[in-house]
Formats: sequence, C-alpha cells, structure tokens
Amino acid sequence: MKLAIIGAGTVGTSVAEMAVTYGHTVTALTDSTSASIDSDGLDVEATLSQKRDTNEIGTDSVEDALASEYDVLVEATPTTLDTAQPAYDHIRAAFERDRDVVLANKGPVAQRYADVRALERESEGELRFEATVGGAMPVLSTIEDYGPEHVTALRGVLNGTANFILSRMAAEGLDYEHVLVEAQDLGVAEADPSFDVEGTDTALKCVIAANVLAQGEREYTLDDASVDGIVGTSGSALSLANADGRTVRLVGEIVDDEIRVGPRIIPQQSPLVVSGTENIVQLATENAGLLSVSGHGAGGSATAISIMADIRRLE
Repeated sequence: MKLAIIGAGTVGTSVAEMAVTYGHTVTALTDSTSASIDSDGLDVEATLSQKRDTNEIGTDSVEDALASEYDVLVEATPTTLDTAQPAYDHIRAAFERDRDVVLANKGPVAQRYADVRALERESEGELRFEATVGGAMPVLSTIEDYGPEHVTALRGVLNGTANFILSRMAAEGLDYEHVLVEAQDLGVAEADPSFDVEGTDTALKCVIAANVLAQGEREYTLDDASVDGIVGTSGSALSLANADGRTVRLVGEIVDDEIRVGPRIIPQQSPLVVSGTENIVQLATENAGLLSVSGHGAGGSATAISIMADIRRLE
C-alpha cells in the first residue's frame, strides 16, 4: 500500500519508520507547513534526517501531499477540538479522491463523528481509527468483532500519564506535584499536561467508543461527557485508600448511554489496577461476559502498530 502520512510528530514518524517493515511504501510525508513527495517511495530515513537538520521536511506543501499518489491517508496531526481542523479537511480531501483514511487524530471522530461518516458514505474510501482509543490495544476492533449491539458497557483506565502519576503516588507515598515533575522529567508527561491530568484525553477516547457503540443512533461529543481529572488528588487520600486495601485510578466509563470520567476508589485486586503507563479496557458483553484488553495505551510505536493493523484491514 502507498501511504501519505500527514503529521511528522512522534506518531507520524513512527508510522513512516515502521511502514517499510510491513511492506508499505511512504509516498508523502508532511509536517505542519511542508511536505516531501515521491510517487515511487520516499527514502524515509533521509527525509527525517532532513527534518532534523533543517526543521523542514521538504519543499512541497501539505496540499500537494493531499493531491499526490497514495492508497491510504494516515492522519497523524495533533488532536484539536471543536471543528477538528485541519484534520477534518484532510479527511475530506482524501475521501473526495476515493482514498482510504486511517486516523491517529482523535478530534474528527470525537467532535464530528456524523460529519466524517457522511463523507465516508459519499466516497469509495473507508475510514479506520483503531489508534484513537488505547494505542496498541485492539479496543474498537474487539467491539466490531463482537458486535456493538452486544456490548453493554465499557470501563477502563485509558491514560498512561495519569496512571503513572497515581501509581507512583500510591507506591511511594508522594504528593501529586512531586510525581508530576518526575513524569515530565521522564517524558511521560507533557510540559503542559492538562490534556491528560484533567481527564480530557480519557474522555475523548470514551466519546469515540460511545460513537462506535451507538451505531449512528446518536452522536456523542466531548460536551456529552462528565469529566473530572486527577489534579489536586492528595497523597493522603491514596494512603487512606491503601490502608483499606484499595487505591485510586482515573477511570472512564460508558454505562447506560452516559460517559463519565473521574478518579475512582477501587480494590487493589481489581483488573483495573494496572501500573505505570499501562492501560486496560473492560467490555461488558451480552454473550461473552466481561472481556479485558490491556497493553500500551500511548506512544509512537504503540500507536503506529494500531495504524498498521488498520491498514492491513484495508488491504
């Protein structure tokens, strides 16, 4: 498959580097302002080296990349809310040319799900977005395989940064501010960690899963989620929970058509008590009971693996 990758951050770079090992050809790669295009296939290593040396990926434009020769558009630009731009326009450009689209960007399917599906219906292209929920974990494909109509609830720990912070606080008796700085020093938390610690990232993932479960009967956006984060969670609260055989995790859940995200006190033996940056999702099903999917929920390689899986489904 020929891939046009829009976005050369951690995820886009990982997809470009991994593509060849999966038998694909990268014909276009862009950053926010420039692009490198070769219909016969880019030298990915040389292209990324140029980006590191000059801070420009090439002499072409993003618009040129969208109009170039490819089979699958991989949209890996940073997630934006509200109108989900510019990702939405990138998707539209690909569908207008009857190309397939694979998303790492959560914005379009969290904030404009019905619009994106309408674009897909008018195109011969297909939309896949496994990587938007849970990194390497096959959450959406599991829902798809079992049938959304047979999944009655979802509950999970879906943000590695928040989970790392809570895990460290519980294990070492440290306060939130101390562990946040540690997480930033290790690269587990961003310089501005608000998206993760305020619960927004977890909520977006739950919104996307809720849209899949709803099967077009209603559309969810971030406004439909009740969201609390872990900012201000005290070490003393975790110590008290620990003394009672419990702990705290940031849990996202979809129950009775409602989306809720917030810190939850849960038994230490619960499957939801994963450590570090690990994630887990539990699906309540009508016929198979409670299914658990766990693994790396974020990061360049973990997300790229999900993108490769989606591309394989399109072949």
